[in-house]
Amino acid sequence: MVLEIRDVGKKFPVGDGPDIQALDGVSLSVSEGEFVSIIGPSGCGKSTLFNIVGGLITDFDGTVEVDGHEIRGPHREIGMVFQEESTFPWRTAQRNVELPLEIAGEPKGKRAERARELLRLVGLEGFENRHPREMSGGMRQRVSIARTLAFQPRIMLMDEPFGALDEQTRLLLGDKILRIWQDIRQTTLLITHNITEAVQMSDRVVVMSHRPGRIKRVIDINLPRPRSSENITDKAFGDYVASIWGDLREEATRHMTESEAGYRAMA
Repeated sequence: MVLEIRDVGKKFPVGDGPDIQALDGVSLSVSEGEFVSIIGPSGCGKSTLFNIVGGLITDFDGTVEVDGHEIRGPHREIGMVFQEESTFPWRTAQRNVELPLEIAGEPKGKRAERARELLRLVGLEGFENRHPREMSGGMRQRVSIARTLAFQPRIMLMDEPFGALDEQTRLLLGDKILRIWQDIRQTTLLITHNITEAVQMSDRVVVMSHRPGRIKRVIDINLPRPRSSENITDKAFGDYVASIWGDLREEATRHMTESEAGYRAMA
């Protein structure tokens, strides 16, 4: 296994009150080249788990290992893509992608060539000299993905990277990400709240419970590849979506019930 998450838990202090248990006993093994989506109701700790694996949170219970070596903090083998696109507005698309290569000390010609290759990979050939303000939200997010790929991370973490996009754009961008994944077979963890997106893209979907976040169920997505957004009308695809929605509906109902009880107690 390239990534092992073992019995991970995380509490957050809240003023004078009791700590909030965001995650509790989360364990997950991810194989080389696997595409795994993590889905759950709001507040279930998906992004907390993302930040722990990505090294942005270092104070947690349990262990995270890459190739059998425990990590606690940022790691060279792990790249991250966030919901908020993170392009630098003063740099062109190509110079955005070149940035990690520039930091690594790559020669100018070599990093320019690599950046152009990655922009072609994400479907932005011809936009190398455009600034972010001259591109759509989906295009800017693809620049961010290309820049992360420039690090050549072994594991890609994506935290709702399409969350700010309209439904049509996110489906088409999902197709693009799948084609990239099929080309390079990079180990990928996708945090999402979109069931269709999770089924479309994943080998496995991990459903998390309402807080404290635990793994409720892991579903193998046994649909043939290559896949695309065209598959969402297939019956087998719809059966997976319905099954996962059953789990999520149960957890979201728990969340709403507990929230309403809390508001009544404060009234």
